[in-house]
Amino acid sequence: LVAAGKPGNRILVIDSRTPDWVEKGTIPGSVNIPWTLLKEDTSNPIIIAEILEKRFGARNEDVFWNFSDAKTLVLFCNGMWCGQSPTNIRALLKIGYPPSKLKWYRGGMQAWETAGLTTVKPGK
Repeated sequence: LVAAGKPGNRILVIDSRTPDWVEKGTIPGSVNIPWTLLKEDTSNPIIIAEILEKRFGARNEDVFWNFSDAKTLVLFCNGMWCGQSPTNIRALLKIGYPPSKLKWYRGGMQAWETAGLTTVKPGK
């Protein structure tokens, strides 16, 4: 997971939580893309398009998105009781992101920290 956020990798680990949660600690190598940025009613099409193209590797082809070179996304949030990753996943499926390229780490930060695995705080 440590190298997941590096450019050129085909897998991207996404912390779907809002920044106030991420400040408390996150999985090393993950990138924060809060659930609010991919959902149509809490974001805007320009931001969504930028994330799809610049972060995920999708290509905009007029009215359709081409996901053939898009990254496989591993999304997590606070734990299986948290709805932030499922919200991101539903938003991505609605856009047309291939289900085979979407993975959900259901245990999230709760399972990660319970297992005693390393966490990092942004900017530190």
